Amino acid sequence: MTLFKDKYRVESARLQSWGYSSPGYYYVTICTKDRAEYFGEIRNGIMGLNEIGIQAVFCIQKISSHFPHVILDEWIIMPNHIHLVIIIKSTVETQNFASLQNAIKPNYNKFGPQSKNLASIIRGFKIGVTKFTRNNNVNFQWQPRYYDHIIRNDNELYRIRKYIKYNPLKWEIDRNNPNNI
Repeated sequence: MTLFKDKYRVESARLQSWGYSSPGYYYVTICTKDRAEYFGEIRNGIMGLNEIGIQAVFCIQKISSHFPHVILDEWIIMPNHIHLVIIIKSTVETQNFASLQNAIKPNYNKFGPQSKNLASIIRGFKIGVTKFTRNNNVNFQWQPRYYDHIIRNDNELYRIRKYIKYNPLKWEIDRNNPNNI
């Protein structure tokens, strides 16, 4: 931990040499505070959404309309967390990961355009779900941060898509399942 204005702060888990508005594939996991199961429950390997879970689906489906440069790839809502593969496009589309290998930019604006980066996409999604819960008097909270991983090749993308797709089947052994914490 380092000091900022005489207070300790948690270091960023983000890749320091990467601009998070850069075109690429991003794997993201967003959790609820204390792993509270707000979105529904899993029975026999199938996720059953409740009202908040349905609203989360609606907010996920709206991401591309609020952020036209974004495509949602694979995603799933679990009882207390959400997995997404988010694709941030550039004006020139690519069909492979070759451009990602050379896309790390040492001289990028550290804060980037705040309306077009990964953090703003996640923030907008979280705001949509939170607004719904507050309007419906639900005591709901997100975990303050989120996990992200820059997907660098087709093998990673395949493995992550498979993990997301089969995540409900593995809920009993999932590390995010409160029964396993």
